[in-house]
Amino acid sequence: MSLAGKTLFISGASRGIGLAIGLRAARDGANVVIAAKTTEPHPKLPGTIYTAADEIEKAGGKALACVVDIRDEAQVALAVKQAVEKFGGIDILVNNASAISLTDTLGTSMKRYDLMHHINTRGTFLCSQLCLPHLLKSANGHILNISPPLNMEERWFAPHVAYTMAKFGMSLCVLGMAGEFRGRVAVNALWPRTVIDTSAVRNLLGGEGVAGQGRTPEIMADAAYAIFNRPRSYTGNFAIDEEVLRAEGVTDLEQYAVTPGAELLPDFFV
Repeated sequence: MSLAGKTLFISGASRGIGLAIGLRAARDGANVVIAAKTTEPHPKLPGTIYTAADEIEKAGGKALACVVDIRDEAQVALAVKQAVEKFGGIDILVNNASAISLTDTLGTSMKRYDLMHHINTRGTFLCSQLCLPHLLKSANGHILNISPPLNMEERWFAPHVAYTMAKFGMSLCVLGMAGEFRGRVAVNALWPRTVIDTSAVRNLLGGEGVAGQGRTPEIMADAAYAIFNRPRSYTGNFAIDEEVLRAEGVTDLEQYAVTPGAELLPDFFV
């Protein structure tokens, strides 16, 4: 398996899971387009598109840092154009950028509602729409959405219906586009079985205690890598990270634990 010479367009790749996926591909010598809006360090969320690009190149890949707010069609279109001009095409799109607010109906402002839907659902559709003409030219084009299985159960909606709707919108893109482009581009979703230790979790969603009961972003990166190396006939799947890795023969999942031996905290939607 190798992604040498392949070009990945990753939204929200300045940190966390998006960056980890880029770094895994870079080890093969892949080209990584970092499409994110962070140009200056956030006080709580370290990492910018420029520090990410530096890490990609130190890992062995080639990087293109693009200032992109995926709510802005013109910015996404420019980033796609620059990617194709620099690397000759796009082979893999990772829709990773996401906004989250675990608020109930009365506690969700419409500004926050719009933000989640514009970034999660609309942003995923937009990036897919603009990358697809190039993915269709790839020998093994892939779209991977970092979104959950479509488990239509009340328990996943009742506590934070606005967020669930926005994330499931990303998954609905998988359902529809996998069928629309079957045989031409693979379209899949990937979601973690457990909490993933990211700066967002540590700083915004529970702190170090929650992060310590999770796994590192590398488990998602390794699972994504395995999916990218599968043929485009592998499509329409709502994959779970550990199940993908077990299918690849990985038996030691403890290597991904933040705290060895700790009881792992399941993620939402699984």
